[in-house]
Amino acid sequence: MRVRQIFFAFLACSFLGQTAQAQNLDRLMLLGSGQSQRASSSDPDLNKNGDDWSIKPGETLVLADLEGPGVIRHIWMTIGSRDPFFGRSLVLRITWDDAAGPSVLAPLGDFFGVGHGARVDFVSLPVTVSADGRAFNCWWPMPFRKRARITLTNEAKNYGEASVYFQIDWERVKTLPDSVAYFHAWYTQATPASPGDYVVLETSGRGKYVGTVYSVLQNEIGWFGEGDDRFWIDGELEPRLRGTGTEDYFGDAWGFRGFSYPFNGVSLWEGYFAGDRVTAYRWHIPDPVTFHKSLKVSFEHRGSVYTDAGQHLGQFIERADWISSVAFWYQWPPRAFDADLAPLSRRLPPWRVLPACSLQVQAEPAGAVRRGDPEVAFWPQRPDASISFRFDVERAGLYRVDAILSYSVFSARYQPFLDGKPLGPELDLTASGEDPVWVRFDLHHLEAGTHELRFEGRGASLKRRTMAPPLFALGLDYLLLLRLEDVEGFHAARDRILRDRRK
Repeated sequence: MRVRQIFFAFLACSFLGQTAQAQNLDRLMLLGSGQSQRASSSDPDLNKNGDDWSIKPGETLVLADLEGPGVIRHIWMTIGSRDPFFGRSLVLRITWDDAAGPSVLAPLGDFFGVGHGARVDFVSLPVTVSADGRAFNCWWPMPFRKRARITLTNEAKNYGEASVYFQIDWERVKTLPDSVAYFHAWYTQATPASPGDYVVLETSGRGKYVGTVYSVLQNEIGWFGEGDDRFWIDGELEPRLRGTGTEDYFGDAWGFRGFSYPFNGVSLWEGYFAGDRVTAYRWHIPDPVTFHKSLKVSFEHRGSVYTDAGQHLGQFIERADWISSVAFWYQWPPRAFDADLAPLSRRLPPWRVLPACSLQVQAEPAGAVRRGDPEVAFWPQRPDASISFRFDVERAGLYRVDAILSYSVFSARYQPFLDGKPLGPELDLTASGEDPVWVRFDLHHLEAGTHELRFEGRGASLKRRTMAPPLFALGLDYLLLLRLEDVEGFHAARDRILRDRRK
């Protein structure tokens, strides 16, 4: 029965996606008077290939300054950066006409459907992410009457310049109907959430709400999604649209798991434990929420809570998780935001980022180690090779341990160990190209002192497609540590658990 339900759900989503795509295809046979245009990072010299623009730390780069009337049809972008969190560090702003502030204001990754600065791929109708979280596409139509100004700001301080490759495809038109509204996207956050509803959007005007990206960093064990979504429309005292649960709003049920469909999905899902991250999206494309005077969108942030020993403390408890979101909507008159985003230090938890080149390295064979910045590359030519990285921890605590490893055509299988204990199953680091991949090694209680992350060779990959001799390569860019006791709200959650235990 379960298989049949999944099958028919897949067919329904496929049908809806194909219907929307068919509607877009239908417009291709209608002749128009618009002029196709593109703003891009392409090298001005057609005989050269320097197609990236650099953004220094603290710098704002104007990607496009377009003269209207027109409609932006497609934005493609990819980023080259040593910053492991560039999805949160780079901020996208779009300003319409002669407004004093932007109507689109969001971290780059959140705008494209993935929160926390995480790197994952997913597919939906208006946005997609690929290339291990480094290539972004957006097809939201964005009309403007006089001018469109698109900028990208690099708010990271410690990772040098970021490179951006981009293409912004737009159509210049003679005029836009009076009924055309302007596109908006607005990021907000609560780190941690306080009691009461978390507000995704409050706005005045006339328009249509078309999407939500909702991200949570969990501060305790359990399920954060028992809270309902609520839409207050045109100043009504009661929400006209009331949900039945967070996962229900995003089109899922009985908790979350990772999936991506044309109009809904969970682009990032790590689990139900403290330190786990999640991002869900819902696009109101076939079912936009219409408002004529005002709109308020909010979520309860209630859910279940468990102790480390598995004791269930309740199913509908206010939680102190970190929540962030992006609201997407069209409205008239356009709204320009005068408030800026929270600073980057508040948009990210206090990760400790250790470049591999800064760590003490021991390897067998020792001569196969090559140091770069930030990476350490290991190129042994034997299947039983091993390499270890030593790092210091100043304070004991519960740590989330992650790494950014190089997956390449030259890589092999390795078993990771932390202080001599296996870190889950062995890793097959082989890929068709060469990509930095974020690998999570779960939660560990670490004492103050020196610790060792070790990789032991397990032989050639079973996925190899070349007849060349294997090189058994391994590369580490960063080791990332997050002490959960340093995440604001974590102590509050633990204190409540201890109080409940005493009761």
